[in-house]
Amino acid sequence: MCMGLAACSRLPPPVHESAETVEPNVSSVSALARALAPLQQANAGQSGVALLPGGREALAARLGLINAAQRSIDVQYYIWNDDVAGLLMFDALKRAADRGVTVRLLLDDNNTKGMDALLWEVDQHENIQVRLFNPFVHRHFRFWSYLTDFKRLNRRMHNKSLTVDNTASILGGRNIGDAYFELGQETLFVDLDVLAVGPVANEVTDDFDKYWSSESSYPVWQVMSAPGEKVSITERANEVRRLEVGRAYHDSVSEQSLIDAIQSGSLVFHWAPVHLVSDDPKKALGLAQPGKLVIDALPQLLGTPHERLMVVSPYLVPTSNGTQFFTQLADRGVEVRILTNSLAATDVAVVHSGYAKWRKALLKAGVTLFEMKPAYSVGQVGRPAFSGSSSASSLHAKTFAVDSSHLFVGSFNFDPRSARLNTEMGLVIESPEMVSQVWDNVQNGLAQSSYQVTLGPAGNLIWLDHSNDPPIAYESEPETNVFSRSAVWLMSKLPLDWLL
Repeated sequence: MCMGLAACSRLPPPVHESAETVEPNVSSVSALARALAPLQQANAGQSGVALLPGGREALAARLGLINAAQRSIDVQYYIWNDDVAGLLMFDALKRAADRGVTVRLLLDDNNTKGMDALLWEVDQHENIQVRLFNPFVHRHFRFWSYLTDFKRLNRRMHNKSLTVDNTASILGGRNIGDAYFELGQETLFVDLDVLAVGPVANEVTDDFDKYWSSESSYPVWQVMSAPGEKVSITERANEVRRLEVGRAYHDSVSEQSLIDAIQSGSLVFHWAPVHLVSDDPKKALGLAQPGKLVIDALPQLLGTPHERLMVVSPYLVPTSNGTQFFTQLADRGVEVRILTNSLAATDVAVVHSGYAKWRKALLKAGVTLFEMKPAYSVGQVGRPAFSGSSSASSLHAKTFAVDSSHLFVGSFNFDPRSARLNTEMGLVIESPEMVSQVWDNVQNGLAQSSYQVTLGPAGNLIWLDHSNDPPIAYESEPETNVFSRSAVWLMSKLPLDWLL
């Protein structure tokens, strides 16, 4: 019997199998590698990157990549929902495992509540291993774990990657769930991923190995009991395929394989030096050494802006240090443009409170601020928006562009949580062409997708809607009420920034 809540919440050391790394099969080359070989030979030493701005194409790319797998699949996500997208992905992994592919699935445990039976069933396949990162001891009463083990559980694995055959990886801002792939009828996320091939894919595999074998990674059987009911992944996936949206996805992926798209040239890669940045998994224990964090690597790889800086971050908490950084850039004549969520669009109002109190200081320094509208037809960071959905939208992409040379795409938000608490990852891409593409398309969509925040004559905040001619000016946060604005104001007075 447990001697108190604290004792009940302690985790034993993780039990890991002896073979941690999936070694390449040197006796054969996968079809995916063969399809990419001519491109890699023509661009020796560089990695190829293709933008995945649209939600539906991002899911199709993931399913296509899994379908092309012949040896190994490494999957790492912060959120994996039990919905249409999640079930299609689970079923694709199972089908790959049926073909003999080795599958390793590593999920942060913060968002797996109610999914134990499903994850247990996935793990039962002889070619699939499922591990949970920083797991909860109390599977049904997680609140108690937070009360007794907050310091550990407050740190989460926010990484998002999918790598096949050590050859191709998808990284970016998307988790696995309907809202990230334009499948839902409620709030949909505007996001950005990249498909990367070449040397950087090997780096992602090596990085995954570090997380897989870390002290925070636990086999599901070590933290949960066998469920009383059996869940059939195949049956549940077949059910969602009978839905209109599931059927459409199944058909689109079946039309052209990823390998065919590469060989035909319909999938276009930009070849450039690409660098993986990823936190040391010991960050989840508060034990990462200085210099082994994304926050340390990004300035070195992105360089110092001389002409312009674009920051796209759904959760923006600049703090005094960040505000000073942006102010110094603006003082030197650097054009600083920031796109984040409006109060009406954000899905985490408390984070908005950590941003709202710095708006005036940023605007006075000359920073240009834009806030995403909540009822905008879902567009994509990376290409112009399309009128594809009438659902509410929320920005979820995380990308930074420095001058005309460097682009970051990944999971890192401009906030203290990404900097110091959660583990993060992403790619720094040295491609002027890609920087120009993302910069131009964000700029071209701002008038329709966002409000520009400015200062009025009396120093008050004004929100301008440039989709109208002349622009409509709002003197309070558009599409919000007094209660929500008051709640944000109150939270902004609390010392919460370090948590956000």
